[in-house]
Amino acid sequence: MTTEPVAVNRKQRVGMVVSDHGDKTIVVRVERASRHRIYRKVIRRTKRYHVHDAENVATNGDVVRIEESRPMSRTKRWRLVEVMTEREVADVAPESIDVELVSDVQRTAARAAAEDATDSDSSDESATDGDVTDSADATPEADDALSAEVATESETEAETETSDDDEQAG
Repeated sequence: MTTEPVAVNRKQRVGMVVSDHGDKTIVVRVERASRHRIYRKVIRRTKRYHVHDAENVATNGDVVRIEESRPMSRTKRWRLVEVMTEREVADVAPESIDVELVSDVQRTAARAAAEDATDSDSSDESATDGDVTDSADATPEADDALSAEVATESETEAETETSDDDEQAG
């Protein structure tokens, strides 16, 4: 008497991997279609199975075949048989990005507002030819002159406030 392996008839399902976060565990979504018993409309129902993936082969988006097995944990009663089709990944090279798109993304809000202001003033004769100086391109002398103007304006405002207070008191 030779012992032959007993063929076990096990259920098999085909579905898509929706999660592969666990170690040696994937979650597979299996979709089935059935007719409504009264209205005869086709209803699509989905069920999620926790599946044992011993080699961590499957990734999100893969179409896989699973079959039932002995319980491996509280929720895992299925094992991965094969990866039928892998997910499609788009072949996009980073060099193919449009240069204008990159410059638009990298503009600061202040520079965009300045360009919009010059565009609206371009109809006037006193508008510049679109030369917009960024604050990073300004020279230290210009920064000093600007801070001196601000300081003199604040001093004159303070003097007028004190003179207004004196007039109200007197």
